Amino acid sequence: MAPGEKIKAKIKKNLPVRGPQAPTIKDLMRWYCLNTNTHGCRRIVVSRGRLRRLIWIGITLMAVALIIWQCALLVCSFYTVSVSIKVHFQKLDFPAVTICNMNPYKYSAVRDLLADLDKETREALKSLFGFSEVNSRKRREAEPWEGMQPKFLNVVPLLVFNEEEERGKARDFITGRKRKVSGKIIHKASNVVHVHDSKEMVGFQLCSNDTSDCATYTFSSGINAIQEWYKLHYMNIMAQVPLEKKINMSYSAEELLVTCFFDGMSCNARNFTLFHHPMYGNCYTFNNRENESILSTSMGGSEYGLQVILYINEEEYNPFLVSSTGAKVLIHRQDEYPFIEDVGTEIETAMSTSIGMHLTESFKLSEPYSQCTEDGGDVPVRNIYNAAYSLQICLYSCFQTKMVEKCGCAQYSKPLPPAASYCNYQQHPNWMYCYYQLYQAFVQEELGCQSVCRETCSFKEWTLTTSLAQWPSEVSEKWLLPVLNWDQSQQINKKFNKTDLAKLLIFYKDLNQRSIMESPANSIEMLLSNFGGQLGLWMSCSVVCVIEIIEVFFIDSFSIIARRQWQKAKEWWARKQAPSGPEAPPPRQQGQDNPALDIDDDLPTFTSALRLPPAPGAQVPGTPPPRYNTLRWERAFSNQLSDTEVPEEP
Repeated sequence: MAPGEKIKAKIKKNLPVRGPQAPTIKDLMRWYCLNTNTHGCRRIVVSRGRLRRLIWIGITLMAVALIIWQCALLVCSFYTVSVSIKVHFQKLDFPAVTICNMNPYKYSAVRDLLADLDKETREALKSLFGFSEVNSRKRREAEPWEGMQPKFLNVVPLLVFNEEEERGKARDFITGRKRKVSGKIIHKASNVVHVHDSKEMVGFQLCSNDTSDCATYTFSSGINAIQEWYKLHYMNIMAQVPLEKKINMSYSAEELLVTCFFDGMSCNARNFTLFHHPMYGNCYTFNNRENESILSTSMGGSEYGLQVILYINEEEYNPFLVSSTGAKVLIHRQDEYPFIEDVGTEIETAMSTSIGMHLTESFKLSEPYSQCTEDGGDVPVRNIYNAAYSLQICLYSCFQTKMVEKCGCAQYSKPLPPAASYCNYQQHPNWMYCYYQLYQAFVQEELGCQSVCRETCSFKEWTLTTSLAQWPSEVSEKWLLPVLNWDQSQQINKKFNKTDLAKLLIFYKDLNQRSIMESPANSIEMLLSNFGGQLGLWMSCSVVCVIEIIEVFFIDSFSIIARRQWQKAKEWWARKQAPSGPEAPPPRQQGQDNPALDIDDDLPTFTSALRLPPAPGAQVPGTPPPRYNTLRWERAFSNQLSDTEVPEEP
């Protein structure tokens, strides 16, 4: 072997094992700490003293924990949105406007249908509160009804509850006798249902078909109790009337609309579309898509909006169904169902109501940023309305579907689901009890409708500003009312009174459209950049360092463990195959005995060679002593060669 190869082999034999060829995990970690560019790890190895090493271990682990925590926060906040608001000045489309008289049907047209119900209601008021059509308002005790057998009060009896009397009993106002009230007593105030105790209240009891399960509903006010009781029977009666007949019993467009102007031009009943509502009768929608193209307004201000005068006709109001006079107005999109009973705006008679609008259009991001839906196609509730999806449509569709499943009929005040009918007592004797139980479960979110229905991702909203003014004034009343009478003489054979009229103005205050848009606050590039910033801030680490960590802590560590297990398996197999006899002790493994070192042909550096430990049993060569005899002077060329001799001269 050449001298250079011998030196190389000797150095490689004594060179400490480094990198993935290390025999143990400890050697691998030591090699990594000495060679990595990540700050902190090298100080753990090279620091002198146990205290310093512990300090650097704590600092390094803290930096790693902070990096993991900050990166986790970045991942968790990845699906966040940023909101931007833009204001546009442009020509705006005018919204759809639905107008309803608060009295659904002319009282003269439905008086015969409601005669028995009205009579029992008057007797109930007289017995409960001393009400009389004469001037007597003194309360009196209940008296037997002479010559009259109540029909509606037998179906749903009205009861009086007094806290001072015995609990669990109520007084029947027809007979004046106490009766036992089975089941729970539920107090209903506005739209909140909860168990309640009060000193004296009025309510009614609803029972199932077999009368084994009952629920008694009480009200904080006698007015609410009478109206709710009347409304139950009213819906039961009107549910049996055909739709065409109900349309004829309500107000026509020519009767409701006296005058109409839009954007400075005249309009009439042909610009309105009929919409029949179960609780409001005939309603009319202006600027509906069904008539013609959507109208737009060119300028802001009351002169360029919709101006109508409505004929309310208070004399035709049902005294027990409606307690206020006026009309209801709802501003909505053309493809939106008008929930006039929930979000409508009431306008007064003998007043001019001005409604200024500001348009706001919102756009939200769908999943995974929010739970909104684009068109309701991914919501497991069938849309029973002939309109675009909305959260309110989903909730009511879910409730109507549940009611058809459990009660066998649909609520009268809402649209009919497919292949269903409105509830009435003749065909569905149990519907009143079923409806109230289901409505209570709906309010308490026990039906599951609130959990499956989601809001839409894009919607339009009109912010309304309402102002009122007396109309007509006392000065203009003298000429304005006669002119209106002359204009409507062919439609209405009656002189107008100021309490029968209401003026309505709907307009854009300006043509500024505000758009609220959501956009992703983060992207993959920003996330990676933030990761790099955290790594560089806490440990001065880069992506290459992360790759080194993955290689050392996962790949190399796994290879060392696998190599050790393989070596043990080989030794076990060799012992199993060897003949029986005294076992020789296993050789002690040393780092320099690793055969994988022979593969490395790279020459060691001079610095690393100087740090090599001496080989076992090797003699360190020393400097030989000088040979002093070489320092002696000797005569050069003592013996002259024969051929170099110079001949002597003769």
